[in-house]
Amino acid sequence: MLETAMDSGALTSSIFDLNSLAALKVQTRSNDPAALKEAAQQFEAMFLQMVLKSMRDATPKDGLFDSEQTRMYESLLDQQLSQVIAAKGGGTGLAAMIEKQLTRSVTDAVVPVDGLPLKPAAKSHSLEAPATALPLHKGAESARPLAPPVTAPESRGFVNKLWPHAAAASQAIGVPADFLIAQAALETGWGRSELRQADGRPSYNVFGIKAGRDWTGPTVDAATTEYVDGVAQQRVERFRAYASYAEAFDDYARLLGTGSRYSEVIGTSDATGFARGLQKAGYATDPAYADKLTRIITGQTLRSALAV
Repeated sequence: MLETAMDSGALTSSIFDLNSLAALKVQTRSNDPAALKEAAQQFEAMFLQMVLKSMRDATPKDGLFDSEQTRMYESLLDQQLSQVIAAKGGGTGLAAMIEKQLTRSVTDAVVPVDGLPLKPAAKSHSLEAPATALPLHKGAESARPLAPPVTAPESRGFVNKLWPHAAAASQAIGVPADFLIAQAALETGWGRSELRQADGRPSYNVFGIKAGRDWTGPTVDAATTEYVDGVAQQRVERFRAYASYAEAFDDYARLLGTGSRYSEVIGTSDATGFARGLQKAGYATDPAYADKLTRIITGQTLRSALAV
């Protein structure tokens, strides 16, 4: 088997080693930095192989030792030589450029803690409520770009700020206060993307409740992502604005406690039942809303913030 020692002491993959390619495919799925580096080297090796092939093709082939067999072995030699040059880190510099780009792509796609969308961006929202129900609401964003995970001070500050109001609303609708905190965290990215007025003043709307036909109070417009038949659509919608968080939680409690729309939600102490009940009632159009909310309620970020 053709193998060449590298300067670092490792071995350059042989062109005949099919298992190494399969292993590389598995590693790249896990975003392993070493695998990304090796994948970049493979790209450069392919490029170098094409260069060598072009040079071979430009060379006259009427020599004494020219034959199909010699050309086959020359091709194998060129493939292995390309692997060696790329693996040694010199080459053309193409591998380093590709590795840098792949690493940036992985970094930009950081998976958030507990499935939370944490970067302020377009909001996601529910279907319009029927005439017999209370006004429109929005759900959490599932396609927004992801920011770094929420820090412990951020989560604790968010919980401490909203806890008294969540506790009061909890008494009104019979739902644990931490469920309400979790939903507010999902809707606002732990406060990072809370709806604000055009002049920067807070709207205190931590539940993304839209301003329906019957709403006569102040409003705030915001870019939103609606899901129609599972397809995300960008829109600008009008949301309610409040004078305080207490007013926002009171309005949320009235929304859930009025009529039969949220009857399956009222009084529940089961995290999954609460989240699925909201989605079933049409609180949000995001098809993953219930799963996201459940992960936050049961996630370590909220648990840790509540324990302090």
